[in-house]
Amino acid sequence: MLRLYPRRGPDPITVNDCFEKVFQSEVENTSRIYRIVEMSMAEKDWATWNFMQWFVKEQTEEETLAMDLLNKIKVAGGANAKDEALYALDKDLATTPDDAALAQDATVENP
Repeated sequence: MLRLYPRRGPDPITVNDCFEKVFQSEVENTSRIYRIVEMSMAEKDWATWNFMQWFVKEQTEEETLAMDLLNKIKVAGGANAKDEALYALDKDLATTPDDAALAQDATVENP
């Protein structure tokens, strides 16, 4: 089977482990995006630099969402979370918006 991405380590054992891997993946994606931005600046390729700004903002949101979710899982008990806590977390997540509120988007009128 052809893999586009190399397999990274063993499968997650717990929900906490799974979302630690998700967060780490988002951090790696951010590093890759920033590398492209750095290259476009070095080459003075302003069209690519401008194009990448959407990805920079989107990746900031993705990292924030992954970190928030990981924090919620840790509050639920992390690697030792009981079924009841995970069920309650799942119900809470069902009503959670898919977008992250970013500090850079806040204003005095809308903190």
